[in-house]
Amino acid sequence: MDSCLCLDVCSIPAPANAQIVHSGAACNVKDESINERIYTIKEGDTMVLQCIVKGHPRPQVRWTKTAGSASDKFQETSIYNETLRIEGIQRVQGGRYYCKADNGVGVAAIKSIRVDVQYLDTPVLTVHQTISDVRGSYYQEKTVFLRCTVNSNPPARFIWKRGNTLIEQSKDNGVDIYEPLYTQGETKVLKLKNLRPKDFADYTCQVSVRNVCNIEDKSVTFRLTNATTPPIIKLSVDDTVVVDPGQDVVLTCEVTAGFPRPTVTWSRYPGPLPLSAQVRGPTLILRAVTQADAGFYNCTAFNNVGNPARKNVNLVVRTMTNLTFQITPDSNKDSETIQIGRDLKLSCHVDATPQDKVNYTWYKNGVPIFNSDNLILLRSDPEMEPGTSSLDIVDIKFSDLATYSCMVNFPGSRVPELRVDVNISQSITPPVLSVPPGGQIVSISEGGNAELVCLVTEGKPRPPILWSRTEKDLVMPSGIPVVETPDGRLRLRNVSRDMMGGYRCQTAPYNGLNIKRREAQVQLNVQYPPILDPVFQDVRSRTSQTVTLKCTVQRPNPTRLTEIRWLRNGNFIRMSLPGLKESPELKFKLEPNNSDTYECRVSNSAGTSSCTFNVSAKPYNAEFYFDTPNPVRILKGNNYSYNLQWTQKDPQATERIVGYWLNVRKQVDLGGREPEKGVLMSYTIPDLRIPLSYEVRLAPITAYSTGDYVSRIIQYSELCGFEDERICGFTQDRTDVFDWTRQNNLTQNPKRSTNTGPETDRSGTKEGYYMYIEASRPRAEGDKARLLSPLFNVSSVKSPKGPVPYCVSFYYHMKGKHIGTLNVFLRMGSFASALDLLKWTKSGHQGPDWKRADFDISPSGPFQIVFEGIRGLNYEGDIAIDDVSITIGKCKRENNLDNAGKTGKSVKERNYKI
Repeated sequence: MDSCLCLDVCSIPAPANAQIVHSGAACNVKDESINERIYTIKEGDTMVLQCIVKGHPRPQVRWTKTAGSASDKFQETSIYNETLRIEGIQRVQGGRYYCKADNGVGVAAIKSIRVDVQYLDTPVLTVHQTISDVRGSYYQEKTVFLRCTVNSNPPARFIWKRGNTLIEQSKDNGVDIYEPLYTQGETKVLKLKNLRPKDFADYTCQVSVRNVCNIEDKSVTFRLTNATTPPIIKLSVDDTVVVDPGQDVVLTCEVTAGFPRPTVTWSRYPGPLPLSAQVRGPTLILRAVTQADAGFYNCTAFNNVGNPARKNVNLVVRTMTNLTFQITPDSNKDSETIQIGRDLKLSCHVDATPQDKVNYTWYKNGVPIFNSDNLILLRSDPEMEPGTSSLDIVDIKFSDLATYSCMVNFPGSRVPELRVDVNISQSITPPVLSVPPGGQIVSISEGGNAELVCLVTEGKPRPPILWSRTEKDLVMPSGIPVVETPDGRLRLRNVSRDMMGGYRCQTAPYNGLNIKRREAQVQLNVQYPPILDPVFQDVRSRTSQTVTLKCTVQRPNPTRLTEIRWLRNGNFIRMSLPGLKESPELKFKLEPNNSDTYECRVSNSAGTSSCTFNVSAKPYNAEFYFDTPNPVRILKGNNYSYNLQWTQKDPQATERIVGYWLNVRKQVDLGGREPEKGVLMSYTIPDLRIPLSYEVRLAPITAYSTGDYVSRIIQYSELCGFEDERICGFTQDRTDVFDWTRQNNLTQNPKRSTNTGPETDRSGTKEGYYMYIEASRPRAEGDKARLLSPLFNVSSVKSPKGPVPYCVSFYYHMKGKHIGTLNVFLRMGSFASALDLLKWTKSGHQGPDWKRADFDISPSGPFQIVFEGIRGLNYEGDIAIDDVSITIGKCKRENNLDNAGKTGKSVKERNYKI
């Protein structure tokens, strides 16, 4: 038989709230100023930041970083998770991180923390020498500078040693230690003035960041002798090496001086060394080179003395491609044809590397041409593209009508020569470019293949056709500005709507007459089905009310619609065909038997699109409230209850909601009240077993239907962080002198003493609360404040081995030179005959950090835990506690706080009808 239970209903504002807590491998988290939280971590460790959010509905979380979105900087985590995890953090990933929580209610909550990545590189020690004349060249003074440079965070401290002896400037007039200006990284210079015999020794530069983040010191050692010299090198080849494809190249960088023995390295610009490159000491070997191997190869020799020695080799690999010709009629006469008695220019160009080493040879009917009165050869024509050879025919005669050949090669090279033939006759005529009839506009469905055509219908010779977009700044679909087609046919595959527009076709200025370009245009029209809004919509309504479904047509191409049809559950609705308008509508009265899926299909000649509507009289889902303060209550018999809270989304959209199903068994009665939008509802679920967790499913009920279920997990937890004003059921002892105070960083007295009390709660957040005793006036030495836990009824808990053990765990903060005493008692018995047993005590200053304490108890009956703070000698004696837990079972010393209170791992289901 179902039982009927009543709901507690209250109104609550629930905008998003957020705070950032940390875990992972943090070295330290501190507050540098009021608005600056700093998370310090060692490079290579794992950073974990968690955004603790509150608010209803549950806020969505997004992480960002200063200087833009963090999506490309994060690893192994989504930037939309509440927890941000970065494995092996690098120094470039330091900066300010923002957690933004938004649930659409009020202003989004944003919190930030600055991540400071700590590191210490191995130092680099270089030696520099100077020789100068002193006192009119009577003798020479030789000075040596040892420069030690390191990259670190925080700034490093430098220590210089000669052998194993610390060098102190104040005790040795022959040395100077200083920091130079305008250096990259951190640098310290050890200057050895006018070298002495004892200065020839081993020198060590040791750097330290004072063990921050457990980063150990690092050092580098250099042996200074009278033979110490910088490197000198020479190359086995000239500065520029020109080779044929397929040749082997051997480059040797010979070290001619330098002590210690210099190390030789090879590099290349641009890009890395080829994969086939072999480095054997100072020699670089390149096998069967190709054009991709060309570039500048750099040889560097260094021994940390003076500046590194460098030599560069420019490797050029010969290539010849794309040989073209041009026929230029007499430009002075604006002629476009070849006429007897006028001038004519033939030009020949090849794309080559190196361009200036190309040899051009001209032939007439197979006979080599040499300069004459009417035949003028130009190796490089200044009027044409650089590297173009021209043959000028002056005052052309009938005897000049012939076949001319341009031969191109590299003298002495194995690169094959290229040749192009040009037949000069009076039949050469300008080209005529045209678009075939009906080809000015090409229509194609999106996703299909299109062919744009521009043909040279007349003229000789016929040049290739160049295609480009008519719209300014638009490139061709292939991503380049101009595409060449030998036959004038531009083929486009898988066309999309962004390819729609005008295309220009032009005759190329090469491989034909070099005259004014002929051009035409073709319009590409891409057809696609209508774009509709909405694509999907969830429609809820009361029964017997008229529902209007509207599908808006936004951008069809072609614009003419061919058909509009409405369907219900995939079947066409019998109705008069609607007009072909841009916003088709369907109206009907909603009844229990027509809550279905409706679809509007809109078609044009390119295809069909649809709007889908899920129409229902079912109420919307309930939305769980996750920020209920202290929802757990301990009951007799090792049981607990849970205060479940939720709100109802748009309760007025459907019939009056009369109750809720909580799984299947129990029904929650609303007592005649209706849910209101934004109003929080509560129901206490009893008889849950400690320490199990449960899955709860909830669905609203109307007179005609039941909504969909939503689910969540509820967990048993005894951890109290004093985040709610009810302080987890703790109470003040009425027999003491003064009370404990609930406080966080934001509620602190700005005039308080800065030398006592915590800055934040135990988790390091300014928004988090804790309990503390205020030692300032009117408090006097020895005054006591007691805080009592809720009463734990253990009379029904039995064990064959005796009383059931409990673990009491908490964090304490005792900073200040006047700290008194913190006592923790186990209180047994009734109020009149209570017996307090001291279980833990601590006195005096305990440092600036929160510390954890725990102890076991085995009560034989009902009990309470009492926290007693005793005021010390003076006002710098504030004591605080936080994150108190009282759990069944002995304390597990290996557990950290993150596991405190989580004593159950299994998830159980309980079936209710609410």
